[in-house]
This record gives sequence, structure tokens and C-alpha cells, in this order.
Amino acid sequence: QVQLVESGGGLVQAGGSLRLSCAASGRTFSSYALGWFRQAPGKEREFVAGIRWSGRAYVADSMKGRFTISRDNAENTVYLQMNSLKPDDTAVYYCAAVSLAGRVEIPVAPEKYDYWGQGTQVTVSS
Repeated sequence: QVQLVESGGGLVQAGGSLRLSCAASGRTFSSYALGWFRQAPGKEREFVAGIRWSGRAYVADSMKGRFTISRDNAENTVYLQMNSLKPDDTAVYYCAAVSLAGRVEIPVAPEKYDYWGQGTQVTVSS
């Protein structure tokens, strides 16, 4: 059974930083991309960043320069480093996994993803 468990969320002031972690278990993830999404109240789930087993990563344009995704394959863990946080970054952040099945591009549509974590709340105060 695949499990994705997020941690590291919390309350932070604007301009601060947080690092989210997602521990994956239950299968071999070498053919999977791991990604982060977020969902604010009343808004659709939004792609944040994704990373392949090789380490090739993609960060959504609106977050480039502030957010960084990384992956520890030995620990089956993916990280999201978030710097210069803004109140608009307040959301529940979800970890997700998708089988790439030969695809080159990391999917950005949430419906493409096969597995999801339970989410971790990030609140940025002004």
C-alpha cells in the first residue's frame, strides 16, 4: 500500500521560510515523479513543483526563485524548500506521486497523479 506522509507545515510570518517533507513508502518510486500541490480555501488545487527520480525538477513559474524541490532517493523523501513566503502562499500543501510511464514532462494536472498524501497546512501571516 502506497503511503505519502507530509510534514513540516505550520505558521510563519511573511518573509520567512519553511521546509516541507514527504516520505513515500509502499513501492519502488524510481519510475515515478513526486510533486507538490497546494490548495487554498475556495480555490482549485494548484501545481507547485515536481521532480523525477533523476533529480530533474520543474517549479511552477509563479514560484520560481522562492521555492525549491529536492529528492532523497535513498530515503524515498521529497522536500519543498519555501523561502520569502507571502500570505498568498497560505494553503494546504499536498504531496503526490505519478507514474511517468515513459513520459518526459512532469504532469502539472492533479488528475494525472496516482497517489496523494493527506496534506499539511501552511499559514503565512502578514
